[in-house]
Amino acid sequence: MGILDAWSWYGIGALGIGLVLLLLAVEDVFFQKRHAIRHNFPVVGRLRYLLEMIGPELRQYWVAGDKEETPFNRQERTWVYATAKGENNYFGFGSTEIHDQPGYLIIKNAGFPFPDRQAVSPTDDPTCVPCLKVLGKSRGRRRPFRPMSVVNISAMSFGSLGRRAQSALNRGAMAAGCLHNTGEGGVSPYHKLGGELVWQIGTGYFGARDAEGRFSMETLVREVEQTPAIRAIEIKLSQGAKPGKGGILPGKKVNPVVARTRGLPVWKDVISPNDHSEFDSVDGLIDFVEQVAERTGLPVGIKAAVGKLDFWEELAARMQARGEGPDFIAIDGSEGGTGAAPLTFSDHVALPFKTAFQRVYPLFQAEGIAQEIVFVGSAKLGFPDRAVVALAMGCDLIAVAREPMLAIGCIQAQKCHTGHCPAGVATMNRWLEAGLDIEDKAERVARYIKGFRKELLQLAHTAGYEHPSQFRGTDVEFSLGSSRFETLEEVLGYRKEDVPFSGMAELKPLKN
Repeated sequence: MGILDAWSWYGIGALGIGLVLLLLAVEDVFFQKRHAIRHNFPVVGRLRYLLEMIGPELRQYWVAGDKEETPFNRQERTWVYATAKGENNYFGFGSTEIHDQPGYLIIKNAGFPFPDRQAVSPTDDPTCVPCLKVLGKSRGRRRPFRPMSVVNISAMSFGSLGRRAQSALNRGAMAAGCLHNTGEGGVSPYHKLGGELVWQIGTGYFGARDAEGRFSMETLVREVEQTPAIRAIEIKLSQGAKPGKGGILPGKKVNPVVARTRGLPVWKDVISPNDHSEFDSVDGLIDFVEQVAERTGLPVGIKAAVGKLDFWEELAARMQARGEGPDFIAIDGSEGGTGAAPLTFSDHVALPFKTAFQRVYPLFQAEGIAQEIVFVGSAKLGFPDRAVVALAMGCDLIAVAREPMLAIGCIQAQKCHTGHCPAGVATMNRWLEAGLDIEDKAERVARYIKGFRKELLQLAHTAGYEHPSQFRGTDVEFSLGSSRFETLEEVLGYRKEDVPFSGMAELKPLKN
């Protein structure tokens, strides 16, 4: 090709680019009416929207400091990523925390730690940390079981997360020996890959509906019979992301498989009711729990964010009086949430986890039934130090959601509600999903859960305990500023119930 030919091609290319820019400018000035910036600054004004669109990514990689970002800062994400990849998750050159800043957490080490050489595991997995309580035993359910992991995957619906993401989470749960909560979107084919399930039933009763969209006990029982992996059922009253509102799933995510799983029309927005049609009182809730437990034989629990306490006071009193009710109670903090929500609901409705649990747990203690219930904590608890606090407060299990999302590749782009997740996690877009390798990500989930439990065990040993659930409120202190500290027990105003524990070797799996 001669020089003149090359210049001719360059000229044609430049002419083409100029024509495109001209057309964009004409469209900005004369045809679009929505954006003043594009009208006033044709073509160039479009850059503003591009930069706004990729703002979270720009901030997290180039602008924000290691401790500045929310909901998870760079150091937290680095720990999850490194743990999930099986890489070095240590940090060097000392702590970057300000140790006398109010709220700073201290876990008190013992003079003589529990010797690692004496540590035993009830399974072949040395990171296995079973629950001290047997789920469903106190209520005499036909199919009680002991969760073999105190750390489990919290509720994320199929539809909110794509098929590859759900597949990776379920396979990862199987490899780690933990429970996988389905979320309120029903039990999809991608929940049936080997991991044990907690089936969440929300106000839409997805997966347990009749042809008219009403709750169907027969449909629920049939699904339980056809899916042996379902070990418990969770009735969702509310969630941290949007307490008092039903689930929201944009129509662009409701593909044929999602629609079939939920029993809904294809490509239509899904907005669940904000209340349950099967009950509208505490006694009605208890009746519903008992009916589901009787028909399925499974442990049945509830999940809720906490606001007004009159519901919880009545629930504790009626459970004590009747000797019936939920086998487990999951308390979701307002700082949690993987789903789409109105901003005000996300930011200002319901109590944060520690305050919520502090107000609810003593109510069941006062009625003498705290030992009968398995308490689950949820909301940014996917790090060992936070898990220690939750266990010291009285939690028996920890449920984590966004941290496993990070483990399978989430970059905190905060586009979960749009269907355009760049990491292929919170999307149903086939092209975006294609970048998520199920096998690799399942291994990462398993490594994250196991790495989490390993560090949790190490912290327990440091404090002189064999099991992390032995932590008490006196083992944790918080800074009040000016070198003054207060124990968690003093902050809470109560001491948690000690669960009988005769050694890790005795916590054998209980299968039904």
